[in-house]
Amino acid sequence: MKIALMDSGIGLLAAAAAVRTLRPDADLVLSSDPDSMPWGPRTPEDVAQRALAVCEAAAAHGPDALIIACNTASVHALPAVRARLEPAVPVIGTVPAIKPAASGGGPIAIWATPATTGSPYQRTLIRDFADGVEVTEVPCPGLADAVQWADEEGIDRAIAAAAALTPRDVRAVVLGCTHYELVAERIRAAVQQPGAEPLVLHGSAGAVAAQALRRIGERPGAEAAGRGSLTVLLSGREESLPQAALTYAEGRGLGAVSHAG
Repeated sequence: MKIALMDSGIGLLAAAAAVRTLRPDADLVLSSDPDSMPWGPRTPEDVAQRALAVCEAAAAHGPDALIIACNTASVHALPAVRARLEPAVPVIGTVPAIKPAASGGGPIAIWATPATTGSPYQRTLIRDFADGVEVTEVPCPGLADAVQWADEEGIDRAIAAAAALTPRDVRAVVLGCTHYELVAERIRAAVQQPGAEPLVLHGSAGAVAAQALRRIGERPGAEAAGRGSLTVLLSGREESLPQAALTYAEGRGLGAVSHAG
């Protein structure tokens, strides 16, 4: 079994680690495009074109399923990627976990990139899944880039700025960018109020990993025999995990896997 994941950068690590947890025997193909980052300022058409190229590079390795582990790419490129690859390769997109967050009641906050915050896409999700729940949209300028390059000071500054915009009484925070899941506990520490009930963070990695297995008729099996290989594609080139990826627990866990030749 082989699962491919794509993202503009290392935001795919969280979903890849989730797949590895559910099925340690799965071979993984991680395809990203660091040469053209960041994607946020690009036009939707440009994002779609670049995302399609990243997905096609992954598809060339014959995966059983492909996860678009990127919110921006899911918004702008999911239909095009599905039209190109399905039904041969099932394609699973990423959607911010607004529905499960809202199901617990409010108030909630959605941390997302400035381009996504207030966008028609996010507002539609709020309307459809969080009607009647108090929701605060929190822009997080610079956070994804800081995570991408493991810029510790930049991460601290961006999290502090977003925390200052987050109401003190929120019960849950939706991590609306896959990069944010790599620093989830730092976000929790910045938002959690002393004496308040534990803050709930809602990412999407676990859900998309489970959905990928369902789409190909596989079951989670943490006791599966063997450990799958890892192939890393950086703008189409087969290389090792970037050094920045190894600063995160998810990247170190994946980095322990022998590189596929």
